[in-house]
Amino acid sequence: MTATATLAAEAADDPIYQTDFIKEMLRQTRALDNYGQWDGKAPPQILDSYVLTKERKRGIPAIGDPDEQIIARVKAFHNAIAVLIEKECSLMAVPFVQLTREGFGRALIVVGKLVVMERTLRDVHRFGFESLSRMKTEADKYLSVALEVIGKYPQVAGM
Repeated sequence: MTATATLAAEAADDPIYQTDFIKEMLRQTRALDNYGQWDGKAPPQILDSYVLTKERKRGIPAIGDPDEQIIARVKAFHNAIAVLIEKECSLMAVPFVQLTREGFGRALIVVGKLVVMERTLRDVHRFGFESLSRMKTEADKYLSVALEVIGKYPQVAGM
């Protein structure tokens, strides 16, 4: 069995790959793939770059500039959250990610004229999560807060 087939089998067995968020992360990551590097790859291979274990984190310098791939991962994460917001409330959610070349900035998601998510970004060159389940938990947290804000101010969100 090849490595890709093994990873595909693992993805079929692990329930996290069946969640809406992880499915959307796969779509977003593939959508931002300018060079076709993810074509034909298994989901665990595609999402592996989002997992930043302690060992991997130690290998990244404390100060650094984010490259195009890291910026694409940050955008994919916030795009996926925006899509899930749209799916839940049937209103268009627009993500904005603004970064300096040093890796500092801000991520916003706007629904209508309402800012439903705001996040300060620091050290983007070290963007990642301990595991896929941690990434999903983080996204779920942002999603629930965003939906709560939309529920509180539906008139502004509908503008």
